[in-house]
Amino acid sequence: MPELPEVETIKQNLELLIIGKIVAEVVLRRPDLRIPIPKALPQVLKEHQVIAVERRAKYLLLTFDHNRVVILHLGMSGRIRFERTLKKDFQTHDHVVFIFTDGSAIVFNDPRRFGLIELTAVDVLGQHPLFKHLGPEPLHLDFTGELLFDTIHQRHKAIKLALMDNQVVVGVGNIYASESLYQAGIHPLRPCSSLTKDECEALVACIKQVLVRAIDAGGSTLKDYSQVSGESGYFQHQFLVYGRDKEPCQQCNHIIEKEVIGGRSSFFCVICQPVNR
Repeated sequence: MPELPEVETIKQNLELLIIGKIVAEVVLRRPDLRIPIPKALPQVLKEHQVIAVERRAKYLLLTFDHNRVVILHLGMSGRIRFERTLKKDFQTHDHVVFIFTDGSAIVFNDPRRFGLIELTAVDVLGQHPLFKHLGPEPLHLDFTGELLFDTIHQRHKAIKLALMDNQVVVGVGNIYASESLYQAGIHPLRPCSSLTKDECEALVACIKQVLVRAIDAGGSTLKDYSQVSGESGYFQHQFLVYGRDKEPCQQCNHIIEKEVIGGRSSFFCVICQPVNR
């Protein structure tokens, strides 16, 4: 599933490519993804201009000049492809096509159809059911070690699970939680209540560093993800623990271990990340 760095990369790609463009047509090639696609989408967007491309958590937000916002979520396998000149020979899983007046287009492709497209207004976006319960953005200044400590210090669940809870912090996801915990020297099964303020400060710093490096590398391509140009991300070549079970730790040479936590594979070094502290 694309996580924050992948969605941020796509957002940055689209900012350069579609801001200022005017919609000529929206083609709905199927009526639904995870939920029904708004039938009014083609009519509402026609002849309107893209004025902003933003990201909230793992959602892309396309804002138009009449205060309408298209919300996109890539789900498990979704991709957005940019075509400078739209070719009508659509691929099998091209479900929604936004065609602009200059002949270019963005295509929403989603083989597994766990993605989502919604339509709302700018002034009610913050109260939309998808957004009103979301926690802080990990790269914003207000996400601090003190805030993380205050949020989790009375909880007894594993810190890895807390990092994947969108009410604690949004968008970190499985890959980047494993990488951040490793860099902070914190075992993923440590109870939240066992972390000190200093450890929370260190963990937040590592989360920010890992996410920035991943964005700089264009995200991580493990299976389906690609940038809007079709190019892969490259951060998977920098993984220190994720997907490296049975390989030596790059710090101590102990073998990296793998354990399923909350239904997701977690990777760690028991020497560099002791479970009892």
